[in-house]
Amino acid sequence: MAVTSRASSFNEAAAQYAANRPSYPPAVLDAVEEAMGRPLAGARVADVGAGTGIATALLHERGADVVAVEPGAGMATQFRRTLPDVPIVRGDGNALPLADASRDLITYAQSWHWTDTDRSVPEALRVLRPGGALAVWWNTTAFDVSWIAAQDERIAAHCGVRPSPRTRPDDSRAVRLAGFSGLCCVRRHVRWSRTVPLDTHLANITSYSAFIVLGEAGTQEFLAEERGRLRELFPDGRVEEAYLVDLLVAIRP
Repeated sequence: MAVTSRASSFNEAAAQYAANRPSYPPAVLDAVEEAMGRPLAGARVADVGAGTGIATALLHERGADVVAVEPGAGMATQFRRTLPDVPIVRGDGNALPLADASRDLITYAQSWHWTDTDRSVPEALRVLRPGGALAVWWNTTAFDVSWIAAQDERIAAHCGVRPSPRTRPDDSRAVRLAGFSGLCCVRRHVRWSRTVPLDTHLANITSYSAFIVLGEAGTQEFLAEERGRLRELFPDGRVEEAYLVDLLVAIRP
């Protein structure tokens, strides 16, 4: 399935996404502020690929003057239910519906990989004021936790997708892959975890695009087996999910 089709598939599971996807720890926004050289309070921010508003809510809570940009109708509808007082406009990172030099910060939480960096990097630079920052980050898999690594392999095999790389690119390669070559850029890793009910964990992993495009029958087949495995590992029904946030912040000249 094309990348654009997989990206748009999230609209079918917007409510599930909002209810079960993990947020991000405060240290991520602390690192963004450090790289920007200023607090988020009062900063003009665009959160692009905002989805249901997970990152937008954190930016808003820090006092940022934030507008969300979201291409999907289902996600935008869920966003408005969650954050009725935060403005949201329809659009995507390849053609931002924002004025030149109008933002201090542009963020992409879990969404940069859906863009075409040949288009999205110039668009971000156009919208940022001189000295403004572009921050992209992802909750990535903590492969040093054995049960999480094993589950990732089962998901890949069941859904017919490639398993996630077990080694992370070094800083210089990560900058190139993000399309940030030639920009002043910093990278930070933030490890964190959350403990959730087993049903929340299963709803989280099946909100991935690989399961959405797989369909209900295939998803339920996986869940039936996975629930049994996890009950053996977590007999109290509480699952500790571990994440490593991979953050890149580039500064506009």
